[in-house]
Amino acid sequence: MKKIIKLALIDFKLIFRDPSLRTFLFFPIILISLIIWALPALVLKHNFLMPYLPIFLVVAVIENTQMFCFISSMVLIDEKESDVAKVYGVVPFSKWQFIISRFLIPYFFTVLLNIVLLKIQPFYTISLSSNLAISLLTGLIVPIYVLAINAIVKNRMQGMVYIKAFNMFVLIPIAAFFVPEKFKHFFGFFPTHWIFQSIENITKGLSIALVSVIGYLFLGLLLWFVSKRFIKKHFN
Repeated sequence: MKKIIKLALIDFKLIFRDPSLRTFLFFPIILISLIIWALPALVLKHNFLMPYLPIFLVVAVIENTQMFCFISSMVLIDEKESDVAKVYGVVPFSKWQFIISRFLIPYFFTVLLNIVLLKIQPFYTISLSSNLAISLLTGLIVPIYVLAINAIVKNRMQGMVYIKAFNMFVLIPIAAFFVPEKFKHFFGFFPTHWIFQSIENITKGLSIALVSVIGYLFLGLLLWFVSKRFIKKHFN
C-alpha cells in the first residue's frame, strides 16, 4: 500500500509540469462559486428557474469530475504516444497497482470536491450519509472515463475528439428529467443516470438506497471491464 501511495503522489506531481493542465485546477473553484453565489441570485431574480434546481445541481456534481477526467486522460495519452507506457509494463508492480495509484488522488480529490459542493449548496438539506454515498459514487466516473478513453485512442488528436464526445455522453441522462416518470429509467444504460437519479431523489426528500446501490453495481462492473481493456491496450 505504501508503494501505491508513493507512486500516486509522484504521478500527481506530473500534472504541475504542464501549465495547460494546471489551469484546470481552478475550474472547481469557479464552479462552486457559481453554485453558492451566482445561482441563488439568478433564481431569486427569475422564479421560473426553481423547478430546474435539481438539474443545475446534477450538472455541477458531474462537472466536478471533468477536471481530472481531462487531466488524467491527457497524461496517459501522452505516455502512450511517447512509449512511456511500455516501460510501466516491466516495472516491479502489477498493472492493477498501476491503475490504483493513478486514480487514488484524482478519485478522492473529486469525492472531496463534491462533498463540499453538496454541503454548502444553499438549496437543499442533504445528510452526511447521502452526501458521502453520492460523492463516492460520482467519483467513480473519473477512472471509468479515463480508462475507457485510453483503451480506445492512440494519440492526442483522437483523445480530444473522444473527450468531447464523452463530455456530452455523461450528460445525456439529463433527458430523464423531461420525460414521464414511467419512462425515465429508459436511460438506465447510461452510467451517470443512476447518479442523477440519486440527486433527484435527494431533492425530493426520497430515499436514494435503491438507485445508489444500482449505481454502485453498474459503475463497479463497468470499471472492472474498462480496466481490463485498458491493461490489454495501454501496455502493448
